[in-house]
Amino acid sequence: MNILVLNSGSSSIKFQLRETAREQVLCKGLIERIGEPKGAISITASNGRKVERNHPLSNHAEALEKLIQLLVSPELGVLKSLADIGAVGHRVVHGGEDYSGSILINDAAIKRIDELSELAPLHNPPNLKGIQACKNLMPSVPQVGVFDTAFHQTMDPVAYMYPLPRELYEKHKIRRYGFHGTSHRYVHGRARALAGLENKPCRIITAHLGNGCSAAAIRDGKVVDTTMGFTPLEGLVMGTRPGDIDASLPFYLLDRGMPEKEIITLLQKKSGLLGTSGGVSNDMRVLLRESASKPLAKLAVDVFCYRLKKYIGSYIAALGGLDVLVFTGGIGENATPVRAKTCEGLDALGIELDPKRNEEGVRKEALISKDSSRIKVFCVPTDEELVIAQETRHIVENLKN
Repeated sequence: MNILVLNSGSSSIKFQLRETAREQVLCKGLIERIGEPKGAISITASNGRKVERNHPLSNHAEALEKLIQLLVSPELGVLKSLADIGAVGHRVVHGGEDYSGSILINDAAIKRIDELSELAPLHNPPNLKGIQACKNLMPSVPQVGVFDTAFHQTMDPVAYMYPLPRELYEKHKIRRYGFHGTSHRYVHGRARALAGLENKPCRIITAHLGNGCSAAAIRDGKVVDTTMGFTPLEGLVMGTRPGDIDASLPFYLLDRGMPEKEIITLLQKKSGLLGTSGGVSNDMRVLLRESASKPLAKLAVDVFCYRLKKYIGSYIAALGGLDVLVFTGGIGENATPVRAKTCEGLDALGIELDPKRNEEGVRKEALISKDSSRIKVFCVPTDEELVIAQETRHIVENLKN
């Protein structure tokens, strides 16, 4: 079955076309600047062909229509016709408490995802735009929603409840949800297999480190705790988000005359690595390069690693021990100094990184700990699109049975 996997943002759509029987990526690419006069579509196919187009893209529907035209074009040589697409799998960021697994998208699901937009106003609405566009363009093709929050629904109330008045949870569903669920699920499964712990009791910490960062404590395949909370603002230091801060700080700034919108922008787009480095960059590659000559760049890296190290320690306590630590995401897969600095001093807890393995373990599955390390440490490149394709195939095939 050929499955089109879509990750729809407010002005962009990341996509892959996957053939699920052989788990092959037929093509992948990016649609950018939707809603602008100079929209762009870039596609790279497994046959070596590459297509780039610049079009005015007024909305998601027009962007996906252009994409489908290219997918079935002889120039790309990927599909013969639209009928070759068996299903569409969508990344949907927030499923609230409603969805602990992936779902077939119907009118009721669309309505509920729309209602859940109040919990993810920056993410669910563009996710829905992609769903609605596919519904109009391919009305007979089944669509599946795969939720970022679903994997974390195994948390107990002791982990997901905030110590706030009960009515806030009952009325507004304010609690910890967690995100990056498809990534945590994938790398957990791969690390478990690499460590020879399939079908065995195990305790694993997964660290998804990119522009957005989160960690998850997972026991026997079920999430015990995760760093992101009610929104993706909580937890680890990120590219432009601060992670954990004193809850009174926004009110302190508001009381001193900073407008509410500026505070929101400050927390979403001006903090994290970018803010700590004094504006040097939100890109870990730049900060590592500049650390020797710019003290604030070094400080940003140090704070990032220190906060992550603290969470690793606390999650070892929450799990009652640890068997495997996994690094993934753009930073986790590539930034060897970050992995080294994070694991530095954790020997007493059973984590001993091997410097040579760490340097060689870039953008590939690799054991990066010493043979003597009580806790195995792996680098595992994430593949969220594979999870979405697998989930979509499973649901669609069950429809036929």
